[in-house]
Amino acid sequence: MTNGLLELFTIFVLAGFVGYEVISKVPSILHTPLMSGSNAIHGVVVVGSMIVLGSAHTGAEEALGFIAVVLGTLNVVGGFVVTDRMLQMFKSRQPTPKGGQGAKGDEGGGS
Repeated sequence: MTNGLLELFTIFVLAGFVGYEVISKVPSILHTPLMSGSNAIHGVVVVGSMIVLGSAHTGAEEALGFIAVVLGTLNVVGGFVVTDRMLQMFKSRQPTPKGGQGAKGDEGGGS
C-alpha cells in the first residue's frame, strides 16, 4: 500500500514540474487561447464529477463528490472571468467626448 502511494505521489510531483516548465515557456500572446482550451477541459471534468456523484453510495463519497463539483465549477467560472478580462485588454477604447463636460475642478469660482 505504501509503495503505491509513493508511486502516485512521485507522478504527481513530476507532473507538477513538467506542467510548470511547459507553461513557463508559453508566449504571453497564447495565454488566452490556452485558457479557453483549459476551460473546455474543466467543463468535462465537472460533468464527470457529477456523474460520479450520482453513483455515490456512502456519505463520504457524496461529500467528496459534492466538493469536486463545487471546486470544478469554481475553476471553470474563474477561468472564464480571467479569459474575459484578458480579452477586454485587446478591445479598442472609445474616445472620450470633447466639450460639454469639463475637468472636475473647472466649475467656476475664483481662487
